[in-house]
Amino acid sequence: MAEEVSVTTEIDAPAAQVWAMVADLPRMGEWSPENDGATWRKGATGAVPGAKFTGQNSRDKKSWTTTGTILEADPGKVLSFRVTVAGIKVAVWRYSFEPTDSGCAVTETWIDERSALAKALGKPVSGVADRTTHNRENIEQTLASLKAAAEA
Repeated sequence: MAEEVSVTTEIDAPAAQVWAMVADLPRMGEWSPENDGATWRKGATGAVPGAKFTGQNSRDKKSWTTTGTILEADPGKVLSFRVTVAGIKVAVWRYSFEPTDSGCAVTETWIDERSALAKALGKPVSGVADRTTHNRENIEQTLASLKAAAEA
């Protein structure tokens, strides 16, 4: 069974507004401590199912790119995408949005799809041995930064 990490944060802003911020993947670097943003590919200009993007990532002195494909894009409700490297599945990232009395609850989920070989290559490529713990910390930081930006 794949490892999975989910973190939920309440944000005092409408779900549609926060979804639009997350779905603007080139801006993800404004919130994420590891992702530096994305570039839409093959004519894509936004988050719709099937749209592809290249993700730029860095940690300390290491940097790497991934290819992402949007799986779900339901404004104000859900955004998910699969990330691959050289055609090999790495993970699915999913953001779900639930309205609350003061805004919305955002849940960011990482689902590990790495093979044993991909897991073994994780530390040399990214400098991270324990991706599960690392991603939980990154998700917490990403959601805190997203919250601050959305509520500003």
